[in-house]
Amino acid sequence: MEKVKKFLKNYKTMLLLILAMIIGAIAGLIFKEDSMVVKPLGDLFLNLMFVIIVPLVFLTIALAVAKVKHPKRLGKIMVSTVIIFLITSVIAVVIGFATTYFVDLVDAGDSSSIRELFDGEVSTDTDLNFLERTVQLISVDDFTGLLSKDNVVALLVCALIVGFAMRMSGEKAEPLLKVMESAHSVVFNFIKITMYYAPIGIGCYFASYVGSFGASIAAGFLKTFVLYALVALAYYVIMYSLYAFISGGTKGLKVWWTNILPSTFTALATCSSAACIPINIDSAKKMNVSEDVAETTISLATNLHQDGSMIGSVFKIMFLACLFGLNTADPGTIGQILITALVASVLISAVPIGGGTISEMVIISMMGYPVAALPVLTMVATVIDAPATALNAVGDTSCSLLVSRIVDGKDWVTANHEENNKVIEAEIKEKTNKKK
Repeated sequence: MEKVKKFLKNYKTMLLLILAMIIGAIAGLIFKEDSMVVKPLGDLFLNLMFVIIVPLVFLTIALAVAKVKHPKRLGKIMVSTVIIFLITSVIAVVIGFATTYFVDLVDAGDSSSIRELFDGEVSTDTDLNFLERTVQLISVDDFTGLLSKDNVVALLVCALIVGFAMRMSGEKAEPLLKVMESAHSVVFNFIKITMYYAPIGIGCYFASYVGSFGASIAAGFLKTFVLYALVALAYYVIMYSLYAFISGGTKGLKVWWTNILPSTFTALATCSSAACIPINIDSAKKMNVSEDVAETTISLATNLHQDGSMIGSVFKIMFLACLFGLNTADPGTIGQILITALVASVLISAVPIGGGTISEMVIISMMGYPVAALPVLTMVATVIDAPATALNAVGDTSCSLLVSRIVDGKDWVTANHEENNKVIEAEIKEKTNKKK
């Protein structure tokens, strides 16, 4: 009985999220389009999560940089993070290409009907070159622009600069540091309160998602979804288990599968890797990843490392390749596909990928497809949104384990566990003294 109580206590949030998703899916299948009536309740949860993204990202990154006791360690974390991002991203793109190369995502008979489905005129901004798009991504022309979740990457860059500026200011920045630490605590309590509403919000959002989108898919999109879901599942089980084992051996594997499910189900339900930031950081800490590694790596990874989107970009490109008859056997074309997928995925922001984002325009411009293909890519993005976001979110936490292996050594699981216990003991002792 004690074991059951302990299990329910440890996995209460996860079980509630799973139950909410199941109920939502059943409701969506039964009521179909009528289930859209509860979508506002799901939007309420997402809005609460989105509204906290700006202060969360800014405070987390700025404090992570400002509080690093050893500058060399911060440099090592940043360099290790970039290296891990590059390696795992290339692996994801190659796997995505390998799984779609021998499969026609669109049958010849479906091509014409899909083209007719998206015969509408599309208005997009194609005047910006790659450098201009990059500058727009990492900066804004007004301070108020940093307060929008649409400019998370620019906010992240600003937070890094503020963190380094606080380090350079030394003791003069101490008052600001204390204020930011207090604000950081308030932000996480805000998230904690919001998560009490999560099962209701996620259940309603999932019901509307399944209800509106279940019966409206063409054969080509359905095939794409099924193949992507299978690839995502295999990648989730095999590759992330491999990364966890490389990071910490059997101990790393154990802490990984003990703590990763809440992030997975939240990502599947919300289709937003940004909404998973606090959950990912909390999960990483429970895996005994050190605080500075967890907060720095996951905050960066949410915007710059997305395994699901990497694979998804390849699927989008190959979908259009089948649709327009592109020769994918040519070595030059293969290289173009891989590079385009990498570039397009890096430019995806941390919001749901079901809209006509900049990544789709990058694919269209770099691959030379007509602009009218944008709605096709949008539909593909919508179809694979949930499993892609799950890989995006889970991959962020996976990177924190790999970075821990480089920064804290092969025994990081045990070493950081002992360090975390000391911190907890100190906090308990401090609370006890205050009561006295």
